[in-house]
Amino acid sequence: MKLWGGRFGKATEGLVDDFHSSISFDSRLFEQDITGSIAHATMLGEQGIIPAEDAEKIVAGLREILEDARAGKIQWMVDAEDIHMNVETLLTQRIGEAGKRLHTGRSRNDQVALDTRMYARQACGETEELLTALVDALLNIAQDHLHTIMPGYTHLQKAQPITLAHHLLAYVQMFLRDRERFRGAYRAADVMVLGSGALAGTTYPLNRERVAELLGFSAISENSLDGVSDRDFILDYLSAASICMMHLSRFCEELILWNTNEFRFVEMDDGFATGSSIMPQKKNPDVAELIRGKTGRVYGDLMGLLTVMKGLPLAYNKDMQEDKEAFFDARDTLVKGLTVFTAMLKTVTFRKDVMEKGASGGFTNATDCADYLVGKGVAFRDAHRVVGELVAFCLNENKSLLDLTLEELKRFHPAFEQDVFGDLSMISCVERRKIPGAPAPEMVQKAIDSARAKLRE
Repeated sequence: MKLWGGRFGKATEGLVDDFHSSISFDSRLFEQDITGSIAHATMLGEQGIIPAEDAEKIVAGLREILEDARAGKIQWMVDAEDIHMNVETLLTQRIGEAGKRLHTGRSRNDQVALDTRMYARQACGETEELLTALVDALLNIAQDHLHTIMPGYTHLQKAQPITLAHHLLAYVQMFLRDRERFRGAYRAADVMVLGSGALAGTTYPLNRERVAELLGFSAISENSLDGVSDRDFILDYLSAASICMMHLSRFCEELILWNTNEFRFVEMDDGFATGSSIMPQKKNPDVAELIRGKTGRVYGDLMGLLTVMKGLPLAYNKDMQEDKEAFFDARDTLVKGLTVFTAMLKTVTFRKDVMEKGASGGFTNATDCADYLVGKGVAFRDAHRVVGELVAFCLNENKSLLDLTLEELKRFHPAFEQDVFGDLSMISCVERRKIPGAPAPEMVQKAIDSARAKLRE
């Protein structure tokens, strides 16, 4: 008979057992479930809710189960439904009647919420560590490329010259924001809900603050209905994971483009590429492509749980069992993605010569040409028109702005002087952009230093 079977006159159908059971995936929570139960039993004994000797037996039995589970010695039972009932059944089998006292003052509703919060805190912590490692790798690469000039793009059209370091620091900012989002998700999960019971608390004199202390929570929940029905903290994680995967996907898209023969900005390491079964010349950036593809999977996890939660009345509903597979899948996908992306990034070869040559084409210095005229007293809108006419002329003549003679420039405006050629060089275009956040090497160095300081926070 099931632990809750007293009210029932017949056994559950086998099909229902199989459909209903969650042990196939929530067994992942065994560490959190057993640790939470140890804290709960300790508190029950301290409060005199159960005999102290029973509490000691329960704690000792749970520690043995935890050790065996870590060693892979336990076969979880499908007919025990979930990790909570599995642990309680095993405990009673091992220590006898005392094991039946463990569930005093709690419900599986607040128990699973506790377990999931503990898992969420762990997931947020490990994700923050992975993001820190990725940002550190980016900063190291940026430091080596302070003076590597490349074209910046808008609409995937060459726009203005920047440096590779400046480009990489854009992703540093994205991943630093991701880190803050996971810190926020941690804070959302860091609330101890045990004591909420099924939905209305309990008549037992539980010391909830003591359980929070034993488990390292910073606060206890303030409403028992919300305590068992809240899954916002998982949605916070899934939202942060989705945005982080989006950032990884954008970066992967650029590496895929840069790796093409048309760009040739980067060379992917052989260890992070694959070949073709038919075309012997191929070297495919499959790692980057898979990360890009798996981003949609994490989006699906977020949308799936949002859809589950959107119509649920208070308090707990069995629908909420669907939270864990989405959560676990997103966590696994993100952790694998961050790990392999960071390793791949460290092996990428950036081709400085091709990047600088690419910056020289596409009239990336046209804005600087207009700014030059503004410096000579020409209104910006007039300068914009003049340079547009210059670009049209160059296109017809198959020339760049730096290919033009001073006489040719003066045909379009008399304000041009010999010093214009210095202003239009790629190095000058980059180095003169010295305001905070701009690509001048001295400003990028300050941005690198600032990012390193944030990593140490």
